[in-house]
Amino acid sequence: MLTTVTLALAVVVLLLWRKLVRHRNALRSLQASLERRQPFLRDEHPGTLDRDWDRFCQVSNALILKVGELEQQQSSQITQLEATLGSLQEAVLLVDNHNHILLANKALQDIFPKATNIIDQRLEVVLHSVAFLNYVDAVRKGRAEPQHAIEFDEDQDTRWVEVTGSTIPALDGGKGKWALFVLHDITRQKRLELVRKEFVANVSHELRTPLSVIKGYVETLVDGHHEMELADRTRFLATIHRHTERLNSLLEDLLTLSRLESINPGLQRESTSLQSLVGGILEDYRGRPAAEHHQIDGDIDPAIEPLLIDPLKLTQVFENLLDNALKYTPAGSRIAVSAKRRTSEIEILVADTGQGIPEADLPHIFERFYRVEKGRSRDKGGTGLGLSIVKHIIQLHGGRVSVDSTVGQGTTFILTLPAGKTTHE
Repeated sequence: MLTTVTLALAVVVLLLWRKLVRHRNALRSLQASLERRQPFLRDEHPGTLDRDWDRFCQVSNALILKVGELEQQQSSQITQLEATLGSLQEAVLLVDNHNHILLANKALQDIFPKATNIIDQRLEVVLHSVAFLNYVDAVRKGRAEPQHAIEFDEDQDTRWVEVTGSTIPALDGGKGKWALFVLHDITRQKRLELVRKEFVANVSHELRTPLSVIKGYVETLVDGHHEMELADRTRFLATIHRHTERLNSLLEDLLTLSRLESINPGLQRESTSLQSLVGGILEDYRGRPAAEHHQIDGDIDPAIEPLLIDPLKLTQVFENLLDNALKYTPAGSRIAVSAKRRTSEIEILVADTGQGIPEADLPHIFERFYRVEKGRSRDKGGTGLGLSIVKHIIQLHGGRVSVDSTVGQGTTFILTLPAGKTTHE
């Protein structure tokens, strides 16, 4: 009897042990399914537990399915968000409460080319700007301006960016707030604004000088012309006339530049012999009193075919360069204009053996109002716009202009024009 009971208990224990082992295996499989977010296959574990276990498996599978749907929905939203941000011209930057970069679109890299692989990096490491970091801090504290212009200067490359920022709740459920910034590159506007300010300042300065002289002499004449000697009145009027001519020249050059920079610069192209054009201009200059003690030569290759150019504007180019050469070369100097064909271009040289231009000034001499010797240039009647007009006219013809000069040896202006355009295209 005892033996029978012992065997029965042993069988029961063995059955319970097997069921316990199957249950443990089923739990491990369920745990793996939850971790992999894959449905738990209840049929692969027959004989485990009871109806409660079956219900638990059903709830777990429903939860796994729901999590999968949410993850897919989140992935689609992120993909859609990235596609939307990628198409924006404005840069978008999202950082967490510790300034770790969570999101940045392609436009940010267009503004800051060195900002590559920046996700998860700290903002301070990527954008080296104290002003921007101060703005980030102000945004977090709710004290930031709606729009704020910030200058980024790195490796002598200055960029201006208009930034708008706001805080948003942390999307990962954390306690800290994230900060979202939209950056708009305004570097071009800033540079244009700087050019405009410099232009207005230069024009004001150039106009004020002759106007002040004219005003002073006119006031003197008005107050004392009855008692003034005739010789003094004549000298005063001559001075007024000279500065009036200077004002007129300045206004004429400003209007010329304005037309050249307009949408329709009024280029009147016609088939023109360069040899005849330059020959006529040089002949005219040889007869001028200012060229009496200069040697003016021309050497235009007769093989150059007629060019499709605006002869009046090209005449202005040569006149501006020859006037400069006459002003800044001493008596006895040589001024020469030559032209040769080089492959698809015509190269024209306007050279003199004058005082030359310092190397430091060469990169700037085609800028408006730039003067190598400011006081001396004004005394000689220059407006500071002649070489800028030369550059614009040559560029309108599809050419280039450059300069080569050595102090004490002379200056050569090099003009290139496209060759072979003898008819309207």
